[in-house]
Amino acid sequence: MGDMLTVKDLRVTFLDNNKEALHGISFTMQEGERLGLVGESGSGKTVTAMAITGLIERSRVTVTGDVVFEGMDLHRCSRSQLRSIQGPGMGVVFQEPMNSLNPLIKVGYQVEETLRIHTKKTPEERRKLAIDALDRVGLPNPDEIYSKYPHQLSGGQRQRAMIAAAMVIHPKLLICDEPTTALDVSVQAKILKLLKELSDEYKVGILLISHDLLVVKQLCENVAVMYKGNIVEQGKTLDIFNAPKDEYTRQLMAAIPKRRRHE
Repeated sequence: MGDMLTVKDLRVTFLDNNKEALHGISFTMQEGERLGLVGESGSGKTVTAMAITGLIERSRVTVTGDVVFEGMDLHRCSRSQLRSIQGPGMGVVFQEPMNSLNPLIKVGYQVEETLRIHTKKTPEERRKLAIDALDRVGLPNPDEIYSKYPHQLSGGQRQRAMIAAAMVIHPKLLICDEPTTALDVSVQAKILKLLKELSDEYKVGILLISHDLLVVKQLCENVAVMYKGNIVEQGKTLDIFNAPKDEYTRQLMAAIPKRRRHE
């Protein structure tokens, strides 16, 4: 398998305060790989995700370095080229679905969005695919969920609906930014299990952004540890979990309560 995503010497500087948020980070992802990007708040994880997806406001930042997805350099393509990649190429699942789902629009219509933008399928075909996606992510009575508004769902159900919306068009890469942080532990475990199953079934690569090493351990075979805009350590998750080399990684490990380390 070839490289699906190559990030090389990525630097992001915010123009309003001239602060460099990323200091030249590099990593690659293979097709179907699950990579965890882990670090505390402010380490640059979300900025990395926004820069990769093209969701970062170009008027607010300067971005240098390369982000090559399936052979296309995302920082050197037009807005229309970028839109053609967002959705079919990569999907995004954010931390709090209530901030991502429009409260005034029914869930099913929002799950269908990428199909409306990127395919010529009929309304009936889109409805069927959306209900199939809601079913695949484990939502009960998906035809009923399709017709509900976001506030009528629980937090776990909304997160599943967000995953359904990202997966309905079967992207090559799913970027998940703290997808389980707002959920209780039992729901969190179910969402991580679901992401693993979807990744295995559809050969979808997952870039999981998290402050929690244990969440990464449950889902990702590889991990990159971020600190103050740098990647300080990367490799196999179990290797880094069992024998961290960087001092910051050791501090992250030490912060995990002993009773949780065996999860």
